Amino acid sequence: MTDAAQTDRDLGRRNYAGAIARGRSTDPSHRHPAPGRRPLVTVLLLVAIAGSVAGIDFARFAQQVANFNAPTDVTAQGIVALTGGTARIDGALALLRDNRAEKLLISGVNPAVGRHDIARAVERASNIVLDQRVDLGHAARNTIGNADETRAWVEKEGIRSLIIVTSDYHMPRSMVELTRAMPDVQLIPYPVSNKQLEMDRWWRHAASVKLLLSEYVKYTLARARLAFETPRGESVTALAADTITHATAGGILR
Repeated sequence: MTDAAQTDRDLGRRNYAGAIARGRSTDPSHRHPAPGRRPLVTVLLLVAIAGSVAGIDFARFAQQVANFNAPTDVTAQGIVALTGGTARIDGALALLRDNRAEKLLISGVNPAVGRHDIARAVERASNIVLDQRVDLGHAARNTIGNADETRAWVEKEGIRSLIIVTSDYHMPRSMVELTRAMPDVQLIPYPVSNKQLEMDRWWRHAASVKLLLSEYVKYTLARARLAFETPRGESVTALAADTITHATAGGILR
């Protein structure tokens, strides 16, 4: 091959390569993503990250509930039971009968319910105990109200340490609200369990999963609200975070 022919061949290769490069530069499939699509990609990425974080946090929350155990040897100046089931009242009365504290507040009782109504509703209740050492709180309509009602009671009674009796799944949110309302009072959690929910194997039961998810959302809202409130939770927006009452429809306890 002559030098001239080799040169023409080399030039042809360069021209072909250049044509391909120019073609790619004008092909929409080789362009960078359109500016309008970048925010959507960013949003989807943020949603994925937020979902992963929420999933991990929910798993931690559920594990915390599953591992809750009531302390075996506990004493305090007072006890508060947050209504929502007779098991909570039973547990609080048992602590009172064992002289774990001197006084008990049952917070969130239906205004139409009296001491004898509660005595008939719970197991092993004693009318003498209910009359002498138990106060009924009728003002609370939700967990925020429980915290505010309990704060007023401990201030009146001069109580500095308090045993908190409520359901295991409700305990994390209750502690958030009660700590908000009473940062200077020692709070001792005493969770009670509903054996039918089987919280130690919650993932096997749709009802338990649904309950934990609902409670986790309210617990998360309580933590978020606490970050923007005064220590005693006097923000008007507090009521929006917890609209679920503890009463069963037509029941005597909230």
